[in-house]
Amino acid sequence: MAGETDLNILLKSLKPSLNKGSYVFISVNDIRHISRDIILFEFKEKEGTTIILEQAKADELNFKYDFVASWITLTVHSALNAVGLTAAVSTALTKYNISCNVIAAYYHDHLFVATKDTEQAMEVLSEFSGK
Repeated sequence: MAGETDLNILLKSLKPSLNKGSYVFISVNDIRHISRDIILFEFKEKEGTTIILEQAKADELNFKYDFVASWITLTVHSALNAVGLTAAVSTALTKYNISCNVIAAYYHDHLFVATKDTEQAMEVLSEFSGK
């Protein structure tokens, strides 16, 4: 099923949903010793593999991290080739000095914002749909 490509429809249909918990980004050289069950996202870079997992799991495994984030899912089914969604969202958040790390998955876009900015980010994102 193809996702939505019309930017106006995407923005009106964002429906941001806050996932419970706190999340961290970690870079590891060898991912084989980490259970795939606790990894939310991973991306191989030449310097190492970046993984995102719950802060509590990272603490259990004694991983070091610099950034603690909240995870917001944009529940609209956005097409991978949709143009402008990331730019519109990041521009809106930038007005409030909120940094945002975006991950596009097949069905949805996922935003990671500093935990201190969670409430404001949810308010900004909700404004797109007039809620």
